[in-house]
Amino acid sequence: MSQRLVAFGIAATVFLLDRVTKGIIRSHVSPWDTYEVIPGFFNIIHAENRGAAFGMLSNADSEWRTFLLVGLTMLVLALVASVLWQPAATGHGRALKVGLALVFGGALGNLFDRVVRGTVTDFLDFYLGRYHWPAFNVADTAITVGAGLLLLDLWTSRRRAVERNS
Repeated sequence: MSQRLVAFGIAATVFLLDRVTKGIIRSHVSPWDTYEVIPGFFNIIHAENRGAAFGMLSNADSEWRTFLLVGLTMLVLALVASVLWQPAATGHGRALKVGLALVFGGALGNLFDRVVRGTVTDFLDFYLGRYHWPAFNVADTAITVGAGLLLLDLWTSRRRAVERNS
């Protein structure tokens, strides 16, 4: 199977999972409801984020905020798509393509929300006592895991290059 097909299949799966989970939350969880899943650690909530990841820029002027977030996301999507379309780069492992595919699918999911709704639906709420991690969603998770895989690929490809040159 083509590496391109696999990469864009991963991205499409992330996008679809993100759409389905956000739709379930918007239709079944009111913004004021909290469903305790693991007491003292994890809740399902319904939050609408107007800003970027973790609420950054949520208080910025809405016209500039939306223009900046949509524009940057579209630029990232174009760059990632162009890399995913290229043949496999020598010196890079599978983590590069999978990481980029996860970032692409997650960014596309959040972009869809931002363009269609003006906000991004977040619902995963992890906390310890009073300390809450900002709420997030499937797209955010894919972006974070994808970024981790990109760092792993960078580290291992540099390590392989050093070993080849030694």
